[in-house]
Amino acid sequence: MCMKVRTGTVPNKVESMKFIGITGGVGAGKSEILSYIRKHYLCEIYLADEVGHEVKRRGTPCYTALVELLGRDVLDEDGEIHKGNMARKIFADESLLERVNSIVHPAVKEYLMERYRRAKERGEAELFFVEAALLIECGYGELVDEMWYIYASPEIRRERLKRARGYSDEKINQIMQAQLSEKDFRAGSDFVIDNSGDLTDTQRQIDGRLEAFTWRE
Repeated sequence: MCMKVRTGTVPNKVESMKFIGITGGVGAGKSEILSYIRKHYLCEIYLADEVGHEVKRRGTPCYTALVELLGRDVLDEDGEIHKGNMARKIFADESLLERVNSIVHPAVKEYLMERYRRAKERGEAELFFVEAALLIECGYGELVDEMWYIYASPEIRRERLKRARGYSDEKINQIMQAQLSEKDFRAGSDFVIDNSGDLTDTQRQIDGRLEAFTWRE
């Protein structure tokens, strides 16, 4: 059973912290699952997309390298890298994608590992989560203690993406085809959560996996 504590109560300094990667295809419900975990467990959570934005801010080494590679026309009026401008630049020259990734991905990984080190030093969290669709491809399997694959059937994912994001079938097909297959996701993961059905069932799977950790009402 999980140890029950009052919301907001933090136990004595945590001596060890588990590093867990969360991955899965678009529309699988990773954000919903992390929202539940954030509410009920002593954890720190980082989303790779948000970190990617942080490491590209003006003044960072990543920013300097990207502007040198792509040119100053990718900047917005405030001098920051504009996501749309950068995407159009890469779309016009696909050879740039690998070079951009070789700059951004190491910067994201360095940022996350520094946050992990700091979290361990503070000793307030029992769990450290990193979420991204590309964790397996980017080699995080060698860094995390566990890799979780959030699964949902393709039909369910399509329905969610149409309802929540207004995506067309064409756009959904394009995204899904660019991501790992279910077989590859499962092969690169230590634990699978089936998020195809009722949220209560998904929560039961999470709680079962994390039963050794502090639970907060």
